[in-house]
Amino acid sequence: MIATLLHKGETYRVDFFKPIDISMPLHTGKNCPSAWYVPPMNVEPVRMGDWVGDVNQGGSVNFRNITFNPHGNGTHTECVGHISKENYSINKTFERFAFIAELITILPIEQDNGDFVITARQIQTALEECKNTEAVIIRTLSNSPDKLSMQYSNTNPPYLQKEAIDVLNEKGVEHLLIDMPSVDKEVDGGVLAAHHAFWNYPENTQTRKTITELIYVPNDVFDGTYFLHFQIAPFENDASPSKPVLYKVM
Repeated sequence: MIATLLHKGETYRVDFFKPIDISMPLHTGKNCPSAWYVPPMNVEPVRMGDWVGDVNQGGSVNFRNITFNPHGNGTHTECVGHISKENYSINKTFERFAFIAELITILPIEQDNGDFVITARQIQTALEECKNTEAVIIRTLSNSPDKLSMQYSNTNPPYLQKEAIDVLNEKGVEHLLIDMPSVDKEVDGGVLAAHHAFWNYPENTQTRKTITELIYVPNDVFDGTYFLHFQIAPFENDASPSKPVLYKVM
């Protein structure tokens, strides 16, 4: 189904029969991607007396409890409530769920301290020709499928410099998606400079902006403009597991 959309004076044609899922499957076991030293997601059947919520164990239905951490177990979308004293909920953040997005691919640059970072110049260059961009999706190189099972804890993954966030803010980007576990350095003493800059917290808090981390964009998906649709669980929490879906704009 090809639809024609009008947004901010621009016309976009989108084939909604060709979705591109850029979320990571959330499952149990050591091969599920994780960060922040959290254990893998756990799924176990409910047990009440002699009754068990597992058909293979004699139960009439599968009826399971699931334990996980949205920030550490797979793709998730978070709101400013992740860093604020105030209680903001991701379930109340979105006024709509569809946006014009730009997919860019960046090779993080090694700094003198050994960190790999995404710089303001890289973001500025990648988005130089873009307009009406409400969301930016960052795919980092190298982009091996190993990201689908990466254990990120204590690896100091690449992150965005605060100045790179400033460029995104200047361009009016409301939704930032990245294939790393955080936009900030893994251990930074609690500064979280990129998070604070993106949401401008607490000076002028941007409550409608979101950050999505631990996505995975396959190599056969080319850089360019996409129609982005967010799918989240309706958790009253600062973050939710999410399934961002792309549709190529023609």
